[in-house]
Amino acid sequence: MLKKQIEALLFLSNKPLSTKKIADLVERSKAEVETVLEVLRQEYNIDSRGLRLIFNADEVQMATAPEVTDIVEKFLKEEQTGEMTRPQLETLTIIAYRGPITKMELEQIRGVNCSLILRNLMIRGLVEETVNKKIKTIVYQVTLDFIRHLGLTSTKDLPDFERLSQSETLLDLLNRDEKEPASQTGNIDGQGTFENV
Repeated sequence: MLKKQIEALLFLSNKPLSTKKIADLVERSKAEVETVLEVLRQEYNIDSRGLRLIFNADEVQMATAPEVTDIVEKFLKEEQTGEMTRPQLETLTIIAYRGPITKMELEQIRGVNCSLILRNLMIRGLVEETVNKKIKTIVYQVTLDFIRHLGLTSTKDLPDFERLSQSETLLDLLNRDEKEPASQTGNIDGQGTFENV
């Protein structure tokens, strides 16, 4: 079970994890975690696998093997230019109106794990993560490129920002009739929802 837990954490994380952080999360000793990481390293760091475990001092991260760089770059290019899904648009809307926002707050609003969506939005250059020093945790906010793409000077220029930046109205916004078609114009409609960006 410990091995599965550590493997899952490495897969979900979009940044290196320290062995101490992993040990805290799985509630085991650092020595036990290091033993499992060594087993995973031997399993992944072979020519037949498409993933590798990269170690740097006390940190470890799961990454793609260098031999598959071409296909990974092709996939990422499509991810950056392809049409965004409704979950991605919803997540982007929440971050635009409520950011900086923690992953936990974001997932409380959406009710689902947002790790992969956040990674996709960061790949697209629409969202960035920073550290909130007061609460000592990572928060997410839209990028300057995103604001510039919409022709705005600040997220406060978004339609109905004051009203929709409140969590109660944002929840109502996300729960509205699913039958409303999403536009493909790349703008924001009068209700304050993002159309396809």
